[in-house]
Amino acid sequence: MGPVISLEHVDAGYPGAVILHDVTFDVARGEVFILLGGSGCGKSTVMKHMIGLNPVLSGKLSVAGLEWTRRNRAALCRKIGVMYQSGALFGSMTCLENVMLPLEEFSKLGKGERRARARSLLADVELEDAADKMPSEISGGMRKRVAIARAMALEPEVVFLDEPSAGLDPITSSSLDDLILRLRGDKGMTFVVVTHELPSVFKIGDRAAMFDRSRKAMVALGSPKELRESSADPFVRKFFSRGGSDGI
Repeated sequence: MGPVISLEHVDAGYPGAVILHDVTFDVARGEVFILLGGSGCGKSTVMKHMIGLNPVLSGKLSVAGLEWTRRNRAALCRKIGVMYQSGALFGSMTCLENVMLPLEEFSKLGKGERRARARSLLADVELEDAADKMPSEISGGMRKRVAIARAMALEPEVVFLDEPSAGLDPITSSSLDDLILRLRGDKGMTFVVVTHELPSVFKIGDRAAMFDRSRKAMVALGSPKELRESSADPFVRKFFSRGGSDGI
């Protein structure tokens, strides 16, 4: 079936500002793939290219076999789901209505089917009891779970998670990691995760691509443990070792 995402010699950035040069990697189906690096390294920029918010400056980027082009945009948008860092739920809608929204816009399901599908998705993220609550009535971690449920509504090929652990206490962050692993295991889902939280990287990441701001390049690709223990690049080893090795 081939990789779900493929980047070939991509220059990432914005018109007049190249942030990363010559980025090449694939994301396999069913893996949790991490985009990693320090602040300003370009990991969020790469994700914006991958979800179609900004076109790549050069090179080729494909999702599920389709290259990101203006012609393919509508089809590709239905192949991905995105959870933004804050959750980005609509405050005037209940949790159930937030999850139903993509189904109302892009599916042919009847209202009853949409509600049933949305409730099932909330159950998948262990929040069925929060269906009728407003986003302001639930915690930050719960809002992120609702956002993941919404991202899965159209059964996408891949779900992108932008800093899922940001702003969460360690226990809530760990439970969110457990949810990601369970969804990957139970449903065979593919996740691309932007993060700099090393405990999460080692717990959930099958592979990671690491970027370096000073070199404007991808400097590492592989499993987090391999990169920490075997990388020939001192910068990479130092970055991965800063979290220590206890229990990792």
